[in-house]
Amino acid sequence: MIPLSSYLIVGAILFGLSIAGIVLNRNNLIIILMCIELMLLAVNTNFVAFSHYLGDNIGEVFVFFILTVAAAEAAIGLAILMVLYRHRQNISVDELDSLKG
Repeated sequence: MIPLSSYLIVGAILFGLSIAGIVLNRNNLIIILMCIELMLLAVNTNFVAFSHYLGDNIGEVFVFFILTVAAAEAAIGLAILMVLYRHRQNISVDELDSLKG
């Protein structure tokens, strides 16, 4: 049986990589969205690990809600990126700071 600490270490590594990806790469919005999805995956890993080791299904229910929110976020985020690319021919974060609404 794999100990709980191993799952938590994997979740922490995934979460750290996603934070590093967001902080270090501020030019490409697609990579930022991928890092946010990776962050949600790390949280889901922790929920499933605690749910298994505590013998409770509540963590798995939260995982389904998080997956639903992540899918909606990815769909809406990519749709917004497509519209921005059609209008500006670029999706650089530095140039999107000048948007006014």
